[in-house]
Amino acid sequence: MACETWEVWGTEASVVVTEPAALTAASALVRQVLQSVDEACSRFRSDSELMRLRAPLARGTEVSQTLALLVRQAVRAAKWTGGDVDPTLGNNLLALGYDRDLRSIDPIARRSPAEPAAAGAAPHLPGWKRLRLDGTWLQVPADLLLDLGATAKAVAADLAAAKVFEALDCGVLVSLGGDLASAGPCPDGGWQVLVQDTGADPAQQVSLAPGCAMATSSTRKRRWQYAGREMHHILDPRFGQPAEAVWRSATVASRSCLRANAFSTAAIVRGYAAVGWLESRKLAARLVDRNGNVVVTGGWPQPAYQPAGESAHG
Repeated sequence: MACETWEVWGTEASVVVTEPAALTAASALVRQVLQSVDEACSRFRSDSELMRLRAPLARGTEVSQTLALLVRQAVRAAKWTGGDVDPTLGNNLLALGYDRDLRSIDPIARRSPAEPAAAGAAPHLPGWKRLRLDGTWLQVPADLLLDLGATAKAVAADLAAAKVFEALDCGVLVSLGGDLASAGPCPDGGWQVLVQDTGADPAQQVSLAPGCAMATSSTRKRRWQYAGREMHHILDPRFGQPAEAVWRSATVASRSCLRANAFSTAAIVRGYAAVGWLESRKLAARLVDRNGNVVVTGGWPQPAYQPAGESAHG
C-alpha cells in the first residue's frame, strides 16, 4: 500500500491505494475532484459558481452538472434525515460569524453585529423543501443561501474513490477529514481505520469492508467564539442555532460517504434521541458523549478502550 496526505478545506485529505505505483495518478485524480467541487459550491470564494450565481439563482437558472449533483445529493440527505441535515442554512451560519474559512476567524470574534437569535426562537420553515431543481435548472429563494459544506465533502469522497478505482483499477481509500470512502479491493482484513475525533477522545480501531464508507461529525472541531458565545458548525435547522452538544462526536458506517455523513450529522442534531433512531434504521454507529462515554448501535463493534492518543493508525 501507499499513502499521500495534504491539507484542503481546513482539514486533512489523504488517499491510500493498494498498488504503490498508482499513488501519483490517484492523488492527481482526487485533487481534480476536490478542485471541481470547490469551484462549484464554496461559500468562501467569490468566484465559485454558487456565489457568482446567487442573484440569478433567486429567479432560477441553469447550473453546471457538478453543482446540480451536489444540490441533488444534499436534498437526498435532507430527505433521509427528515430535514435534520438542511443545505439552506448559509445565512444562519453568516449570522453566527461563520462567514469565511475558520482558519481566518479570530478565536475571539471582534465584530459584534446583531445578536443571534436565542435558543428558544421560533422554528424555521424547512428551507430545503423550497429549493427547485429540474435537471440542471436550479432555483434558490432569495432569502436562502446554500451551504453545501458537509454533504459536498462526503460526495467528493465518494466521487474521488470511484474515479480512482475506475481509472486505475486498484483498491483505494479516500479520507477528507472525518469522511472516508473506499472503492475496489481492500487489503487483507479490510481497511484499518482509527476512529478518534480528538486526542482527548477514546480511540477504537475498526475494519472497513471494501466499497464501504464512514463519516464522523463533531461538535469539538470547527468551533469559534462569536458575540460572547462559543459556536460549533452543526446547526439545528429548526432554530438556526448550534445543536446541543449531547455528543462530542458521532460516527456512522454505511454504503456511501454521503449516507454516512447525513446520519452522523443528524445524530448530533437529534441528541439523546439519536440512539433509538439509529437502531431503528439498523445503522452501525458510534456515539461519544460529552463525558467520553461510548454508545454503539447497529452492530458496531463494542470498543476495547485505549488511553487517548495511543496508536492504532489505519
